[in-house]
Amino acid sequence: MCALGQILEERGVATVVIGLVRPHMEKTGGPRGLWVPFPLGRPLGEPGDPAFQKRVLRAALSLVERAPGAPVLEDFPDDAPSQREGGTWAPPFALPVPGKPQSAAAWADALAAEMALVRPWADRARARFGRSTVGVSAQQPEAWPAYAAAFLAGELPAPPATIGSPALAVRFLADDLKAYYMEAAQSDGGMPSINQINDWLFRETVAGQFLVALRRVSLASENNALKTAGGRFLVPAQWVPPQN
Repeated sequence: MCALGQILEERGVATVVIGLVRPHMEKTGGPRGLWVPFPLGRPLGEPGDPAFQKRVLRAALSLVERAPGAPVLEDFPDDAPSQREGGTWAPPFALPVPGKPQSAAAWADALAAEMALVRPWADRARARFGRSTVGVSAQQPEAWPAYAAAFLAGELPAPPATIGSPALAVRFLADDLKAYYMEAAQSDGGMPSINQINDWLFRETVAGQFLVALRRVSLASENNALKTAGGRFLVPAQWVPPQN
């Protein structure tokens, strides 16, 4: 987006980028950028807080007043408030306590069994909200366990035709898996904070532990693209177990 901003600026259109990964913004050097310390996917903060979102937008738009010249990169000063952090939350369904599979095949079986329990709630979420963010992996959910487990076995399975590499395929599959569970967990209209739902996903589900294991294997890979995707996009930093 910073590069696109440069192109638009050359054509006389003032731009501001709101970014979540500061090193990327520093390297690409867009004309104007506002870095925000929020979770990935929430560049304006948490949903349902229009006053805070307006603050972020005003801070970004204020940078347009800067004259063209050296790139401008400023930090938004506050973390996003979590209006729901103090309350209690639990998903509308219970899952068995995750075990510790000892092989790639066992991981695939465990994930498939858990996904079968989650599926009715994922279907309910899609019907309730009329949409879903699941689909970027270009694979059906039934294919996810076996495909991802191949990476755990040290393989680099061929990606779907519309996706350019195994590294992108595993990243997008992880995005779909997280969305699948998070949408299901909110199918009754509950509104957990990002910390609450991530805590549940990565500490109480096979899916979360699967992603942690997939991250560990990716980081040990000799494929640099897989190493990058695994290290940056599968598990948020605060939910990576020590020594993992």
